[in-house]
Amino acid sequence: MTTIGTVEELHATAREITGLSDFGPSDYLEGLKVVLAAYEREAGLTPDGARLIRDELCGILVARLFSEAGWRQYPDYAQNPVERPVFIIGLPRTGTTTLHRLLTADPANQGLELWLTYAPQPRPPRSTWPDNPVFRAVEQGVDGFFARQPDYRGIHDRTADGVEECWLLTRQSMLSAYFEFTGYVPSYSDWLAGQDWTEAYLRHRRNLQLIGLRDPGRRWVLKSSSHLPCLDALVAAYPDAMIIQTHRRPAGAVLGSACSMASRLAGGTSSTFQGAAIGPVLLDLAERTLARFAADRARHDPARFHDVEFAEFTADPLAVVAGIYRHLGWELPDDVRPAMAAVLAQDASLRSHRYDLADFGVSAQEADARLGALL
Repeated sequence: MTTIGTVEELHATAREITGLSDFGPSDYLEGLKVVLAAYEREAGLTPDGARLIRDELCGILVARLFSEAGWRQYPDYAQNPVERPVFIIGLPRTGTTTLHRLLTADPANQGLELWLTYAPQPRPPRSTWPDNPVFRAVEQGVDGFFARQPDYRGIHDRTADGVEECWLLTRQSMLSAYFEFTGYVPSYSDWLAGQDWTEAYLRHRRNLQLIGLRDPGRRWVLKSSSHLPCLDALVAAYPDAMIIQTHRRPAGAVLGSACSMASRLAGGTSSTFQGAAIGPVLLDLAERTLARFAADRARHDPARFHDVEFAEFTADPLAVVAGIYRHLGWELPDDVRPAMAAVLAQDASLRSHRYDLADFGVSAQEADARLGALL
């Protein structure tokens, strides 16, 4: 059976999981219906794929329930400021993950821990996390994923208590490039291209206010490639946001790595979105989002942005971090450097990613021709 389930069934499951019933404003429903139809009609889902997508969509609805409950329970979240948040933005595989983890190794900064994206709430004391049933459920989910895809740790390691990408908050509005990065859903892609993301980013901000309620004064550092086509909406929600854009060349290396990543995320879920079918989809997505970001960036104050070159970052990561701190007007304490060095050591111990762009239906020459000027 490859049916995901109906909108009503997904909501019922989320209610059963949480014991909650308020999903908040109904503006997410259109996106849920569109992506559900795209998965059912276009994605070529396998039985395992249908089950995993059902779990994914239920997880999004569960997160909405937790957010709505948290805002009611902690109304003072609305007075919690989010000042000069930093967003790391670049294509997947351009160094964003390591850079994000380096910056959040500084205790003056805070990132978005994976488990709290599934159950937004004021961040509890870390010592209590292992006993939290939601934390344990997310931890089990992570373990299950790596059991299915054991070599994925060499591409992108993740843990329930580690910082992750903040598209996991915007997906509460059913607006997410993740769906088109990991499956063939062209009708959803067409729909998504015409959406206004402003309300999704305002909800994103409200979630940060809730999650950071017990950590006043810590600076938010976030990252996601999904911000590329949404700069205006991001700035509307965060008028003082600072943007770090990552760049990596040649284009073939970036696209090949991203295709390899997507193929493992989608592994076993589709009878069609695999191998040579992946490259053209991700090339179109990368070209579209990079072009949109370049056009939008040109209309904003250049002082808002700081550029990081992948080659320079890999050659001397801490020197690049020091440059970011100078640009932001932050102080980089000497006692933070050992924690950052530990991040780099762990990253090096896990890195084992091998790929060939040719396996994904796109040549390096085509990737460079279409993306080279945009990277």
